[in-house]
Amino acid sequence: MNNLDFCISDLIAGYVTSFDPEKGDCGTFNLQTSDERDYEVALTSMTYAQLIRNLGEPYYDCTFQMRSMLTPGRYLSVYGIFYPNADGNQFEAKQIVFVGRTDSEYMFEKPDWWVKQIQQLADFYLKSQFGDGEIDYSKYRTNISLVGVKNGSNRQETDTISRLVYGFAVAYMVTGEDRYLEAAEKGTEYLHDNMRFLDESEEICYWYHGVDAKPDGSKQKIFASEFGDDYDAIPAYEQIYALAGPTQTYRLTGDPQILRDIELTINLFNNYFLDTTEKGGFFSHIDPITLSPQCPTLGDNRAKKNWNSVGDHAPAYLINLFLATGSEEYADFLESTFDTIEKYFPDPENSPFVQERFNEDWSHDKTWGWQQDRAVVGHNLKIAWNIMRMHHLRPKEDYAVLAEKIAAIMPEVGSDQQRGGWYDVVERTLKPGEKQHRVVWHDRKAWWQQEQAILAYLILAGSLSKPEYSKLARESAAFYNTWFLDNEDGGIYFNVLANGIPYLSGGNERGKGSHSMSGYHSFELAYLATVYTNLLITKKPMDLYFKPKPNGFKDNILRVQPDILPPGSIQIGDVWLNGQSYFDFDAEKLTVNLPSNLDEMKLKVRVVPTEVFFDANLFEVTEDTAKIALRGVLDSSTIWNFQDVFEQATAQPIKHLVLMMNDLKSISSGGIRAIAFNKQKLGRDINIYLVQPTAEVKKFVEMSSFCEDIQIVDRYDSVEMVGV
Repeated sequence: MNNLDFCISDLIAGYVTSFDPEKGDCGTFNLQTSDERDYEVALTSMTYAQLIRNLGEPYYDCTFQMRSMLTPGRYLSVYGIFYPNADGNQFEAKQIVFVGRTDSEYMFEKPDWWVKQIQQLADFYLKSQFGDGEIDYSKYRTNISLVGVKNGSNRQETDTISRLVYGFAVAYMVTGEDRYLEAAEKGTEYLHDNMRFLDESEEICYWYHGVDAKPDGSKQKIFASEFGDDYDAIPAYEQIYALAGPTQTYRLTGDPQILRDIELTINLFNNYFLDTTEKGGFFSHIDPITLSPQCPTLGDNRAKKNWNSVGDHAPAYLINLFLATGSEEYADFLESTFDTIEKYFPDPENSPFVQERFNEDWSHDKTWGWQQDRAVVGHNLKIAWNIMRMHHLRPKEDYAVLAEKIAAIMPEVGSDQQRGGWYDVVERTLKPGEKQHRVVWHDRKAWWQQEQAILAYLILAGSLSKPEYSKLARESAAFYNTWFLDNEDGGIYFNVLANGIPYLSGGNERGKGSHSMSGYHSFELAYLATVYTNLLITKKPMDLYFKPKPNGFKDNILRVQPDILPPGSIQIGDVWLNGQSYFDFDAEKLTVNLPSNLDEMKLKVRVVPTEVFFDANLFEVTEDTAKIALRGVLDSSTIWNFQDVFEQATAQPIKHLVLMMNDLKSISSGGIRAIAFNKQKLGRDINIYLVQPTAEVKKFVEMSSFCEDIQIVDRYDSVEMVGV
């Protein structure tokens, strides 16, 4: 019974181990999955191939080069059909997706991959919510369709506005595009004016679930939650995520009004959600009238604690609040949160997954609603990711041990090791005879759970330099970037099927905006993937933008650390204030001392790894001259970064290419070849100047015959200065 004796289409992701161009009609190659299972894949005359592409990029066909690209060690995805034959199932490839142009390249590790994705996401949501006109949050709606069209509902939920504001704030932070900051600030102001319930007598504020915007312009405020799991209650996670967007905006501007709202909401958490007994932790819900977690009207949510009420503080707002203020009060809050997680959430005697729902005394609640005794895969990975961030701030062996334990367990029990990607909700325990934890509703994969996996393994790879973490981070990012990006209509799909095909049946899972989806997880992923990849793994610099209000930040100190990273791993390289170089900063403390006499400030801060890295900065383009500053090491591993900047520099016709080399530590033969190749492309009439190369670089260049085609100079201000 149950024999698979019919054809079935499916996906396989893995590493090429061999290619035989003569076998079969068009050749075959062997592919090994992440868990080392081997498949033979047959090519056909209709097999086609493409290169992974980012949002906003065109289709890259590589069918013609496909056979030459099937080299051992290359990671790829292949979609095809299993045909039952007498000697077993034959798998014929229909579509192949390569993740890089070479066998060692992963396109999403390029320095600007995720930044470009953020721009596309921000533009999608700006267009969907506000059209081409003014950014007006009275027009905002929670629910938007697959193509970014509002579905007719008048609901504006506080959480979803805040999460979208987070996205716009992040978009400004990495691009400096003023329209994104405008959207973040207007959204924060809209939340303050329309969604905030201020109780000055108790020095607290809490946030409405949302409002219904009436056709006549009036608003009906919705006090308690109307979401099914939390109906007629005030859930902790809604109050937590109400702070996500404003806090990220505060990091950019230092607006004291935003900080005041955050402080008053933290008072709410401490006064009403916090269990002040020796048990500790935060309750998951409070009654909207009594503000008590013990009220009988809460039903199944009475006197309960869960992952969201304890664990969501850190990623949603608290880490960013600490980064903006440097306050030990918030560091203490973070430490208390992670101590609670480390103490109560692991459940190794009963399940490889953490426990997520608790009674007041931390006994396990295995009867609540849909969760019962089930695990959310992403919450396990979220703990691994965030507890490593905390470990960087206040190192504890228990933190690192838990992070690595989760990281080691999760691939086998929570990931799809044939197709790639991570599952959603699974049963926490196995029944007799079962080898795999059963998925609860489906084997689909949600976008936000992919985020947790990618960030968990990226931060572990960047912090601990273990190759198994780099491998898992790459595989997770490959699945996400291959199958979740909607290259037709923009944005990110909510769910895909196990084989990567978008799941568009209906409801929340069909749209790009809902109670569950807004501009948070996709933006957060893209931002922190940039931080971890560039600053910890590939050792590339990263530019951040801020627009502080005059005398907004305490003591006029702007804190620019992009995330809680390993101590001493990064520093400030350069700062520009209103377009001019600025030098009043502490590179190691990652702080900038702001002037007190300017009405408007826009800062660009370049954060760099403290280890050797490479940076090519196109800092000036005039009518006929482009200037690029090179820093670090230009070798075969960094030439693609140089190539990208070179293409930007020569996008318009030039006569002179100036390479400032005083900060270039060394150059390899591959780096020399890259410059020579670009000289060839520019033609004989283009002059290349190497300005102030170090003795080592100058000697290496002079040893090559390429030296005849360039000019090595001590200074370059204009053509007339050459040779000085």
